[in-house]
Amino acid sequence: MKIAIGNDHAGPDYKDAILEMLRTKGHEVTNYGTNTFDSVDFPDFGHPVAQDVSDGKADFGIVICGSGNGIAMTANKHPKVRAALCWTKEIAALARQHNDANIISIPARFTSIAQAVDMVDTFLNTAFEGGRHTNRVNKIPC
Repeated sequence: MKIAIGNDHAGPDYKDAILEMLRTKGHEVTNYGTNTFDSVDFPDFGHPVAQDVSDGKADFGIVICGSGNGIAMTANKHPKVRAALCWTKEIAALARQHNDANIISIPARFTSIAQAVDMVDTFLNTAFEGGRHTNRVNKIPC
């Protein structure tokens, strides 16, 4: 699976743990995130991830910032992107099952690294249920 990942200064350690898990499972990952804790602007790292998902260069995206909100808002400006802010693996599963989310947004200041890794694993291994959810998902774009 091809995955794009991006993070601001709140998430380098989260990204590293997630990258380790993804590479161990054989996924191809494009890293757009910062590697330092120096203050940066989250849109600079969210836009490239969302663009890869929008263009079909990545199957899924992972974005990380302090609250997860700003970078999710950034990603959701792109066509075909459905970025979901997740803080538990149950919400990550529902984001895939019911909303066909293709980017998971992680709030680094409100989840542990272990939770984040678990959420990403759940997100990537959960299928969209389709059915009654398809019509709803089709109404999301403007």
